[in-house]
Order: sequence, then C-alpha cells, then structure tokens
Amino acid sequence: MNLLLNIALPVVILGQGDRVTDNAVVVLLVALAFPVGYFVYDLVKRRKYNFISILGFISVLLTGGIGLLQLSRDWFIVKEAAIPAIIGLAVVVSLWTPFPLIRKILYTPQLFDVESITGHLEQRGHVKAFDRLLRRTTLLLGGSFFLSAVLNFLTASYFVKTEPSVDLAQYNAEVGAMTGWSYLIIALPSMLITFGILFYLVRQLERLTGLSFEEMLSPEMRAKQEETQR
Repeated sequence: MNLLLNIALPVVILGQGDRVTDNAVVVLLVALAFPVGYFVYDLVKRRKYNFISILGFISVLLTGGIGLLQLSRDWFIVKEAAIPAIIGLAVVVSLWTPFPLIRKILYTPQLFDVESITGHLEQRGHVKAFDRLLRRTTLLLGGSFFLSAVLNFLTASYFVKTEPSVDLAQYNAEVGAMTGWSYLIIALPSMLITFGILFYLVRQLERLTGLSFEEMLSPEMRAKQEETQR
C-alpha cells in the first residue's frame, strides 16, 4: 500500500493524466494528493514521525510547488539531489550528537536485542570496538545517501528537460517517467548497498559478541521468524 500510494499511482497519474483532463495543474495536484494524504494518514494513525519521513513529505510539496509556480526545472533537479544529500549529512553529523541516526535506521531495538548485545559487549570488553564499528557503519550509510544524491541529480537532469512554464503537462510526464525509472536506477542500488551495510554490521556484531544472528534479533523479530518457519 505504501509503494502504491506514494510511487505507483502518482507516476501513472503524472504520465497518463492528460488523457483525462487537459488541465496540467489538476493532474499535478491529484498526483501529489496521494503521497501527501498517505503521510498525513500515517502520521495521525501512528502518532509519530521521523526526520526522513518529514524530508520525504517536504520533497513532495516542493515537487508540486515547482510545477505549480512554474519555476525553472533546475530547481527540481537541485531538490532531487539535495534531499538525500541532507539525509546523508544528518547521518554523519549525528555521530557527534547523543542521538546517532544509525540507531534509528539500522541498529534499532525493533530489529536487534540491544540490551542483550550491550551486555555481551561489556562482558567481552568490546564496547569501544563496538563504538568504532558504529562510526564506520554510519560513514558507510552516509556515503550511500551521498551516492543517491549524485544518482538523483543525473537521473533528474536526464529525464526532466521541459520547463514547467513552457509545457506543464510535458513536465508532469517527465517527472512521472523519472520517478518510475528512479526505482531501478536509484532505489534498487541504494537498497542493495543498505543490505550490504547491514550484513557487515551483523557479521561484526557476531564477532564482537559471540552471539549468532538469531540470538541478536529482538524478541519481536524472533517471534516473526518462528511464525514463518511453522
């Protein structure tokens, strides 16, 4: 449902909306209504939000604003690159704060049994080694977002050629095409890199704690794993 409302439907509407109405502004507003509506619904339902979801919401609003205000396509290209760059910068800078984002993105209590892992690290005298591991993992994760920023810039520059002030309908279609292709060009490689970073984190944690992957999982994740094995 998340992918359907945030990606699939807006892409279809932006690309095919001119078959229903000649009003490009209406097409853009309808396409943006789905991700905006989903964000608000998810926020009300879960009653919590995070830095990355807020940036995603702002990104959607900026996409709409650039089209509706008929600003230069250059602003759209800069926006596409700026969002992941800001996330990457925030991830790296958070190393020097009491709340490193790596603990919100990868090393989370929803995935790992943090209390058990911490206990084993203390018993084996590997707390400082673990801190160094988190720093390395954070830099790798930040680097993946910087790579995404470069890919976003190149993809947007390639697909979006039309100025909104010249032909808003064509601009909408190009944004839709770019959004669709970005899943293959940007999202898939970024996902593979993130899984690679997570794999590295898990392997190093196994070495430092002496625990197996299953033993490091949170109780909720272990319960889900047991259900799938039944």
